[in-house]
Amino acid sequence: MSEVDKERRKAVKALAALGGFFLAGLGAFSPLMHAEEVPSLEELFQRHYKQLSEKEKRRIFRYLEKRIKEEYQVKPHIIDPQPLKGVRYAMVINIARCVGCRRCVYACMKENNLSRSPQIQYIKVLEMSKGSINLLTSKHYYPENEIASKDFFYMPVQCHQCENPPCVKVCPVKATWKEPDGIVVVDYNWCIGCRYCEAACPYFARRFNWTKPYIPKEEINLEMGYLSNRIRYMGVMEKCTFCLHRSRKGRYTACVEACPTGARKFGNLNDPNSEVRKIIEKERVYVLKEELNTVPRLFYSMQK
Repeated sequence: MSEVDKERRKAVKALAALGGFFLAGLGAFSPLMHAEEVPSLEELFQRHYKQLSEKEKRRIFRYLEKRIKEEYQVKPHIIDPQPLKGVRYAMVINIARCVGCRRCVYACMKENNLSRSPQIQYIKVLEMSKGSINLLTSKHYYPENEIASKDFFYMPVQCHQCENPPCVKVCPVKATWKEPDGIVVVDYNWCIGCRYCEAACPYFARRFNWTKPYIPKEEINLEMGYLSNRIRYMGVMEKCTFCLHRSRKGRYTACVEACPTGARKFGNLNDPNSEVRKIIEKERVYVLKEELNTVPRLFYSMQK
């Protein structure tokens, strides 16, 4: 048995000792478990994503497609695009161009199969009065008639895809990790729902599924990445993955495509000709909470 397996099983046993009430809050041991079902031993102890062979992955993908089809009456296609060699993704958000319309928020929800009830959003757009950059007093919710007002500016916040992600360090079962292209991912089938990663994230970018996610059948995105936008389970963590099921195939993230003002730029930091690389080299950019040494790959600029 590998060290990863041993750590997860120790964590599962520790959680089991706390009793059934606590387990109900976590969504139980395995994310393969639906509220009305009990997982088999094979499902409960499915190996970590990194330990799966290609044959095992295909079997699991087909199994998940079948489960989703039975539950939602749709025909999904689960893919597993791998990191591209020599690529490090980054995003730059120009606050001077952001008008607070939240189109990025809703495009992200649609693309990534986020729960509509209770509603989960990966992106929070903060409204701040001009002349006062204060995250603590910013508004997460503001009326539509304030959008594009001359009295405010807007700062979208989401997962910063850190080079030194604190969320990864605290996971007791190694259910989350940083990929070679810089994207931090979660193995939903390995997550035990302890929420340590949520507490460790300084950008409030992690989301926990307190209940079974609800998505109307007609709004489900059928193209699903195993480590990104496949439908999640009650009791597991999730987060932005820079739409890896799109970006690893050469496409922009959904939030970048949806932005009407071009405030968002996305690309490969390793490519000297990429737009994000040129912005970072030539414009004045900054990152949130630089003093924490998380080394984010989400940058902000105010270039008009």
